[in-house]
Amino acid sequence: MSVEVAVVGFGPTGAVLAGLLGQAGVRTLVVDRSTAVYDKPRAFALDHEAMRVFQNLGLAEAIAPHTAPFTDSEYYGARGQLIKRLGSVPRPWPLGWPPSMVFGQPAVEAALRARVSSLPSVEVRLGEKVEDIGRLEARYIVGCDGASSTVRQQLGIEYEDLDFDEPWLVVDLRVNEGGLAKLPRVSIQYCEPERPATYLVGTGNHRRWEVMLLPGEDPAAMEKDVWRLLARWLAPGDAELWRVASYRFHALVAKRWRHGNVFLAGDAAHQQPPFTGQGMCQGIRDAANLAWKLMHGTDELLNTYEMERKPHVKRLTSTIKEIGRLICERDPAAAEARDRRLLDEAGGEIRTVPRQSLIPPLEAGFLSPHAHPANGTLFPQPRLRDGRLMDDALGTGFRVVRKEDFSEIMPWFEKNDCVAALVRPDHYVYGVARDARELERQLESMRAGLQR
Repeated sequence: MSVEVAVVGFGPTGAVLAGLLGQAGVRTLVVDRSTAVYDKPRAFALDHEAMRVFQNLGLAEAIAPHTAPFTDSEYYGARGQLIKRLGSVPRPWPLGWPPSMVFGQPAVEAALRARVSSLPSVEVRLGEKVEDIGRLEARYIVGCDGASSTVRQQLGIEYEDLDFDEPWLVVDLRVNEGGLAKLPRVSIQYCEPERPATYLVGTGNHRRWEVMLLPGEDPAAMEKDVWRLLARWLAPGDAELWRVASYRFHALVAKRWRHGNVFLAGDAAHQQPPFTGQGMCQGIRDAANLAWKLMHGTDELLNTYEMERKPHVKRLTSTIKEIGRLICERDPAAAEARDRRLLDEAGGEIRTVPRQSLIPPLEAGFLSPHAHPANGTLFPQPRLRDGRLMDDALGTGFRVVRKEDFSEIMPWFEKNDCVAALVRPDHYVYGVARDARELERQLESMRAGLQR
């Protein structure tokens, strides 16, 4: 059997990668030892960048009914006072979708798998390990096979520990109307030193609790004692227990993301605590970044995958760790000091901080050599005159977008003092130009970079 790309793992990261490749006609094999979508929720949130990728795969209409805007997240301190709030930006949304969303993972994964399986250039092999396929010739292999990645282990690549390791219990419930009436309307971070906890509002009647386990508590025993932990909010008659699992919330990143023509993506390359709901989004960014580079296939360009994604992951994970440590503070005196500091910094008025302001730009890689603050940022997705989102299908190549083309995003050009932007297939800005001559210079540097 001969293919261009073999993708190991058919979770969200592997499916997105295979979909982007298959949509562009790249002969791709996907292998996964499981035979079906896991029927319970694991990932909880996605963002507008991920939704834009789903849109590019032709999945927006199928997926949107299984999503909802993420409610504000309110942080309450040691004495029950509001100390912080994360939320969203108002319309018009910069990428065309709500910046933060919750979603039903089983339904979304099913739609994603169906789309990928329908592509003529993609072969999906379920219930098999890659080593069981027999003779396989592939130009590239991508390990999207999760935190215990066989691909990573066979390559001997270790994780770099970013110094976060906390035990938590995650509980998903389907709550009835009587139970919903008892619960907050927004998501809550209970930053209480006696037992930090998180309450999240999902789609429909789905609600999630994440409860920190204390020293000496046995995770298996605590899984059986769920209703005691949730007694503050609900009684057993208020909801149906959907899923309960104990986790260690880690911050890890693979020391290498490439070994020859083998790459790592998603949880195989990195893990982060869930406090901003970016775990699955990070994997989708990996897939979107790597897909078009595999299509171009130059060695130097493929080296920019790790060069771009690893620092981005580490920087965002650092932000997530800071939020996690704020939530997880167990020392009462330190928790009181934390609350005073946050209230002082807010000047006594807690303002809503947009979640997406926490996401960094690309710092290096396949970006214009002509420095500009817009380089490495996400380009906005405008709407056409009839209200439809601009069709900017991922994987088809670079675009030149001119200021006069879309009045809706003219403020972006004015803010960045330019008349044109060169936008990469993954929607990141390669570079900008202030006039026609500079645009031609940028195009020349981009073409030269793609040919190296």
